[in-house]
Amino acid sequence: MNRSTVTRLDLLIRSLGKTGLWVNVALGFAFLYLPIAILVVYSFNASRFNAVWSGFTLDWYRSLLGSIPAQTADLSTTGVWSALYNSLIVATISSAIATILGTAIALGLERYKFPGYQVLESLLFLPMVIPEITLGISLLVFMTLIFRLVENLTGMRISLGLPTVIIGHITFSISFVTIVVRARVADLDPRLEEAALDLGANEWRVFQRVTFPLIWPGIFSAGLLAFTLSLDDFVVSFFTSGVGATTLPLFVYGMIKLSVTPAINAISTLMLLISLILLLSSLKLGGTAGLE
Repeated sequence: MNRSTVTRLDLLIRSLGKTGLWVNVALGFAFLYLPIAILVVYSFNASRFNAVWSGFTLDWYRSLLGSIPAQTADLSTTGVWSALYNSLIVATISSAIATILGTAIALGLERYKFPGYQVLESLLFLPMVIPEITLGISLLVFMTLIFRLVENLTGMRISLGLPTVIIGHITFSISFVTIVVRARVADLDPRLEEAALDLGANEWRVFQRVTFPLIWPGIFSAGLLAFTLSLDDFVVSFFTSGVGATTLPLFVYGMIKLSVTPAINAISTLMLLISLILLLSSLKLGGTAGLE
């Protein structure tokens, strides 16, 4: 073969390789997101059976908003909003506390070296790498032991509820917050803080006027991420919740055990939309912080 033929074959092989790569990428994304797309589409199904498409309707969303009566007995508008209220309470409180604690840990790990530094840094990743069901079971066992100890010492009985769900969500959210904020603190020029100290400001004033404004986008982004993770969590909530502490993911799971209708798809679609908005906001803030 002459040189031109070899060159053409080489170009053809490279073209086929690029095409195959794009096909693999397309198949991978289809595998991940096609089921979600089908769920969203069938949330507008007029039939109460998910497997049968009988036309387009917004009645399932209207029933959630109370505009029309629920079409099926398994869709309780009151139950949905009660579960959503619990989820918002848990997500707001847990993300706020996790953001405060995670920011403090990030500043401590990035600014100081102390005995046990490596151990603490390693433990930071533990809630992120262990299976979530293991974390949920361990929290349940730990809380049960604490409740029994308190009852034996004081005679006061404590049961699972929203406070225990909040504690569980704080446990796994702190790691994510710390990592996000720490990345922002690492990009902060320490000479700015040193200059403020040289000008007579104490450490608290330096943090208030210099450090905090500069790392605020990272803190807010981490808080949104923690809020999103808490709002969507099922496993930890399942093991740490009690009577009257049903969150929205637990409510959806309870509906699935009865029957699968487009009402479940509608709730899931709304949860997906809220999570997507929060996640995109978090990523945008994180990206903006990185460009500053």
